[in-house]
Amino acid sequence: MAVRCLTIVAMTVSTFQEAYAGNTSPISKVIDMLSSLKSKIEIEGKEAQRLFEETTSMCSSRSKQLEYEIKTGGSDKTELEASIADDTAKLMALEDKMEELAASIASDEADLKSATEIRKRDAADFAAQEKELLEAVSTIERA
Repeated sequence: MAVRCLTIVAMTVSTFQEAYAGNTSPISKVIDMLSSLKSKIEIEGKEAQRLFEETTSMCSSRSKQLEYEIKTGGSDKTELEASIADDTAKLMALEDKMEELAASIASDEADLKSATEIRKRDAADFAAQEKELLEAVSTIERA
């Protein structure tokens, strides 16, 4: 603002000097300068108004966009939280199932080991009985 005032004063002084040198009326020079200054200020005012309207429009559209993003972000957040809760419940259920299966496998392995031992014992008993029977058959055939 101070620069503008200094510019006006400088223009006025130079105009007065030209007026005395060129025999033109100082008042007409001041009026010309003021008219010129008025047109420049009007042009600057129109440009400032245009920039203001652009900025206002940009802020308004950005505000609407952000409001939409906040609303959709909120619903997305709710959906994701529900999905996380659901997946957590599924994970816990699967962990429980995994523990049950691990216990079942351990029980089945113990049963298999027991069955294998019984089978070996029965196979040894069978082999001993078969040997006795074969010996008895062999003895009978020799007699």
